[in-house]
Amino acid sequence: MGELQDLPTLGVPSASVLGTVVVQPTVRCQARVRRGYLLQAGREEAQRSHWSKAGGHGGLPMWIAHTVCKRRVLKAQEGPEWEVCSDLSSRDWQTVKGSIGGNNAGHTVVVDGKEYDFHLLPSGIINTKAVSFIGNGVVIHLPGLFEEAEKNEKKGLKDWEKRLIISDRAHLVFDFHQAVDGLQEVQRQAQEGKNIGTTKKGIGPTYSSKAARTGLRICDLLSDFDEFSTRFKNLAHQHQSMFPTLEIDVEGQLKRLKGFAERIRPMVRDGVYFMYEALHGPPKKILVEGANAALLDIDFGTYPFVTSSNCTVGGVCTGLGIPPQNIGDVYGVVKAYTTRVGIGAFPTEQINEIGDLLQNRGHEWGVTTGRKRRCGWLDLMILRYAHMVNGFTALALTKLDILDVLGEIKVGVSYKLNGKRIPYFPANQEILQKVEVEYDTLPGWKADTTGARKWEDLPPQAQSYVRFVENHVGVAVKWVGVGKSRESMIQLF
Repeated sequence: MGELQDLPTLGVPSASVLGTVVVQPTVRCQARVRRGYLLQAGREEAQRSHWSKAGGHGGLPMWIAHTVCKRRVLKAQEGPEWEVCSDLSSRDWQTVKGSIGGNNAGHTVVVDGKEYDFHLLPSGIINTKAVSFIGNGVVIHLPGLFEEAEKNEKKGLKDWEKRLIISDRAHLVFDFHQAVDGLQEVQRQAQEGKNIGTTKKGIGPTYSSKAARTGLRICDLLSDFDEFSTRFKNLAHQHQSMFPTLEIDVEGQLKRLKGFAERIRPMVRDGVYFMYEALHGPPKKILVEGANAALLDIDFGTYPFVTSSNCTVGGVCTGLGIPPQNIGDVYGVVKAYTTRVGIGAFPTEQINEIGDLLQNRGHEWGVTTGRKRRCGWLDLMILRYAHMVNGFTALALTKLDILDVLGEIKVGVSYKLNGKRIPYFPANQEILQKVEVEYDTLPGWKADTTGARKWEDLPPQAQSYVRFVENHVGVAVKWVGVGKSRESMIQLF
């Protein structure tokens, strides 16, 4: 863990499968990386990290890319399965970075019996020896950032503002973006009879402003405030013209923003230059932390029931300014079952006592919204799809202990459409709703695994379940999680 503690943490786009990306700062660092394996330093780091309860929108795998100097942790499924992994890794990294999304996703990290909830702050902020960086791909609601920090300060987080760096190119989420988010959901419900199920944190409307080239960034706030005010008023009026019932206290919001500007000024840097120096200066270990998961990716997810950014591996490059050649191994984080928050196709969902059992035993509630997560059997079609997009070199299989009480366990291994097996994950939601899942049934172990600390401690049936996942996905499982503490992560190699 000592090595991870010194690395920076970066944020990553959402993904249905979680993952970790390791960034390689220099050629000499790259030469020390072997595909599919971490260096000894990385292995020790991962052993000392832990996987906590995951937040976000869904529950498919996450991905992690690792190099000698940098790593990426991503979700491989639909959202919340990787917090312990992220914290486990970030303890020994020198830089921890966030690259996409906003405070629409939540991560719960448990350290020394204390639970910390993070939305905008990288989970590595807990590590007093690491620098945490919020990248240009993140959209930042400043009131939410400081509210989050204050809540965690009451739980023991100290001096976070001395360890946080914010990219000057990150876009700002305004209160009216959040209001519009809610109004759009009402419109969808009225016009289509259904909504997307957003968190109403203003993420989509902010990315819309960004794409329309009318958004405002951190650098704008800290430059000429008169010019910023003019552009803010124009943007507010644009939204009011689209939503006549929208009320905006323009002067009140500008007054608050001016106050926030002075509070964040010491934390703001040119993000591109900061990353360049991190990559090309003295060798460092850098962890990139993702939000959401692969099936929530704006391009590769279950559109339109997705987030507004790229939470797959490509978001590391665009959300932080990291060249592709600096990304090394990629690790996917996936729960031993599947979860999802909000509406959208969910082929292996169990709307029965099995789904209730997984929800209750897994404490499956969204960290950000408090909504119950929908639960179902592990879907290997989704995991293989996430692997196609992210290229995992190893997996972390978490929350295996939730399955301890089951006499038999089903795993979705393939889809049939109109009676024919299909080799791909359908893009269209209506088609995805029609697929027939083919399951394999495995014996359960009916034993408590929460005390297991090494592979040999797991029951033979639990070991077989892990190997079954490996064989069907074609990717080795490197970590197995049997609890929410750091000590509950079993490292296999």
